[in-house]
Amino acid sequence: MNKSFWKAGHWPTLLAAFLYFDLSFMVWYILGPLAIQIADSLSLSAQQRGMMVATPILAGAVLRFAIGLMVDRLSPKTAGIIGQVVVIAALGVAWHFGIHSFHQALLLGLFLGVAGASFAVSLPLASQWYPPEHQGKAMGIAGAGNSGTVFAALLAPGLAAAFGWENVFGFALIPLSIVFVVFCLLAKNAPNRAPAKSMADYLKVLGDKDSWWFMFFYSMTFGGFVGLAGALPGYFHDQYGLNAVTAGYYTAACVFAGSMMRPLGGALADRIGGIRTLLVMYTVAALLLGVVGFNLPQAYAALALFIGAMLALGCGNGAVFQLVPQRFRKEIGVMTGLVGMAGGIGGFLLAAGLGFVKQTTGNYQIGLWLFASLGLLAWFGLHSVKLRWRTTWGSANATSARV
Repeated sequence: MNKSFWKAGHWPTLLAAFLYFDLSFMVWYILGPLAIQIADSLSLSAQQRGMMVATPILAGAVLRFAIGLMVDRLSPKTAGIIGQVVVIAALGVAWHFGIHSFHQALLLGLFLGVAGASFAVSLPLASQWYPPEHQGKAMGIAGAGNSGTVFAALLAPGLAAAFGWENVFGFALIPLSIVFVVFCLLAKNAPNRAPAKSMADYLKVLGDKDSWWFMFFYSMTFGGFVGLAGALPGYFHDQYGLNAVTAGYYTAACVFAGSMMRPLGGALADRIGGIRTLLVMYTVAALLLGVVGFNLPQAYAALALFIGAMLALGCGNGAVFQLVPQRFRKEIGVMTGLVGMAGGIGGFLLAAGLGFVKQTTGNYQIGLWLFASLGLLAWFGLHSVKLRWRTTWGSANATSARV
C-alpha cells in the first residue's frame, strides 16, 4: 500500500475497527468449532447441531440492520461500545452458569449474534474516514476481522479438550476485554458523518433495485464464507471421521484462506474493478464446491478444494464492499446493515441447510451442489447488470475508483 493510503484517513480508527471486528467474529463463530464437543455432551442430532451453529449467524444477520440504524442515529463508536458490553455479559453468564440444554445453547447463540452485528459498526467506522479511491483497501482491512474465525477454529477445540468446552467462554473474555479498552481509546468517529436519516429514508433504499442485487451477491460471498466456516468442523468429522481438534485445524486452514483474501480482494477490486473480480470469484467458488459435492474419498483433497473456494469467497467479500460505498456512500450505515444482514441470512441457510441435508440424506452432497448452483446464478445476475452499473453510477466514480 502506498503512503497516500495511510495519510488519507485515520489509521488508529482503522486498527480499532479491525480488532473489534476480529474478536467479535471470534466469539460469533465460537459455537462452530465447539459443535462436535457440545453435541456429544448434550446428545444433539446432526440437524440440531447445524441449527445451533446457524443461530448466531441468523441473529447476527437480523441485528446488523438494527445496529446499522444505531450507527447512523448515534455513532459507529457508540454502537460498537454497546455491542461489546452485551457480548461480554452474555459470555460471562454462559461461563458462570453453564449450558445444559439445546435451548440454552440456542439462547447463547442469539446473544452472540450481537457480535456478528459488529460488521455494521466496524465497516462504516473505517469507511467514513477514506475517499473512494481507497475504499477497497480500507474496507478490506477492517473486514479482515473475519480472521477471528481462525483463532476460534485453531484454539477452541483444543482448549475444550483440556479444560472443558464451557470454560472456553471464560477464556474468550480475556481478549474481548482487552480489545474493548483499546477500542474505547483509539476509535474516533469521522468528522464528515452524514446526519441521521428518518425511517422513511431507510425504507427508500430498499426501493432501489441495486440494494437487492448487493444483498444477493453478498449472501453468496459472505454467506458462503461464514456458513461453511460453521459447518466444516461437523463436515470433516462426519465425512472423514476426524476428531474435534483435527477437524478444527482443517477448518482453520479454510477460514484463514477466506479471511486473508478479503483485504486482497478489496485491493484487487480497486485495481481491476469490483465487477470483474466478482465474476471470476463466483466461477471459481461454484466450480470447486461442485467438485467437493462428489464426496471425495480423501479428506486432504476436500480440504484443498474448500481452501480454494474460501479464497474465492473471501476475495468476493472484499470486492462487494469496494462497490457498495461507491453506490451508496451517503447511506453507507444502513446499506452496511442491509447487505450484512443478507450475508448473515445466506450463512444461516447454508449452515442449517447442510445440517438438514446430512440428517435426511446421510451426506452433504445435495447441499453443496445447491449452493454451487446459486453461485452460478449470482454470476449470471451480475453479468446482467454490469453494463448498466458501469454506465450510470460507475461512470461517476471512474476518475477515482474502478468499478
